Amino acid sequence: MERIYFDNAATTPLDKEVADAMYQVMLHEYGNPSSTHATGRTVRTIIEECRRTIAKLINCSPGEIFFTSGGTEADNMAIRKTVEDFKIQNIITSAIEHHAVSHTIEELAHAGLVKMHLVKLTENGHIDYSDLENLLQNNPNALVSLMHANNEIGNLLDAERVGNLCEQYNAFFHSDTVQTIGHYPIDVQKLKVHFIACAAHKFHGPKGAGFIYVSSNAKIHPFITGGAQERNMRGGTENVYGIVGLTKALEKAYAHLDEEMAHITSLKKYMIEQLKANIPGIQFNGDAEGNSLYTVLNTSFPPSPIGEMLLFKLDIAGISVSGGSACSSGSDVGSHVLKALNTDRNRAAVRFSFAKQNTKAEVDKVIAALADMLNAAAKSN
Repeated sequence: MERIYFDNAATTPLDKEVADAMYQVMLHEYGNPSSTHATGRTVRTIIEECRRTIAKLINCSPGEIFFTSGGTEADNMAIRKTVEDFKIQNIITSAIEHHAVSHTIEELAHAGLVKMHLVKLTENGHIDYSDLENLLQNNPNALVSLMHANNEIGNLLDAERVGNLCEQYNAFFHSDTVQTIGHYPIDVQKLKVHFIACAAHKFHGPKGAGFIYVSSNAKIHPFITGGAQERNMRGGTENVYGIVGLTKALEKAYAHLDEEMAHITSLKKYMIEQLKANIPGIQFNGDAEGNSLYTVLNTSFPPSPIGEMLLFKLDIAGISVSGGSACSSGSDVGSHVLKALNTDRNRAAVRFSFAKQNTKAEVDKVIAALADMLNAAAKSN
């Protein structure tokens, strides 16, 4: 059975050109980049060229890019070291952040190191910018941590507006951009952001590779110590193959951004239309048809006898989707994002997320499978 993969917000298939680029380095460039001999210097040159390429793509200095194991490490580094190095007293965040952010902040707050403030959300899950400004006015010495796009419902943040507010109130601004890098143009100067996080596997790169952007205006100390790698900012021998794959994937993503965005946007729009036409009572969580990620569609199915089994039945039918963040799969705890939006717990939530390899024919197959499952369940009830 040929599977249909609609869980690209969790991870994307590795691009063949990316794999080839990594393989060539694996075969031929095995030196330790910290070694001073020619074998090591060659690999060091590869890493620094990757750093320059990424810096150019997001409009920053190469010295502001530090390679990490992915988005979670980058988020932790930004939040923990900003609190420690700048004696941050207040962190302003939201109830729908990725757990890499929310759990980190909760831990710091529980330890009494900071006060956590949750910005209000609108009915469809957007940030209430008036409330954000009010929190900034009344809580000085603050770090604002708000994700650029929500990984479960897809809502997009007006990051430029947030950056301007943070500048106005002299606050630091960290944004988890894991779902948007490689899918939208990112200009860190325009956004006035101090820290962003990236994970390569969200745009057809390898798992275990990412980076953090650290603005030269917000220099922090190392998060991982034990070596002088990454200009003394991250101890440990660099993941050379991952860095090469990350860079190749990001280059490809931005080289084909417009065409891939148009293709994936059309898939999401088509699926919304087909769900409305074939599934009576279908609803969408978040701002699905408005200011939302074109790669993510979070759906709310009408109450059904198979509601709790819907994900399982789709999996058995060869369709890979998720009910929320894949980082929480295997947990019996419901989605904290949907809980924050007060969605109806009697309705099964399914997140469909798309990438360049998906097709309208796959959408048709998924719609047909869903309609058959729900109709059969209704008749047998």
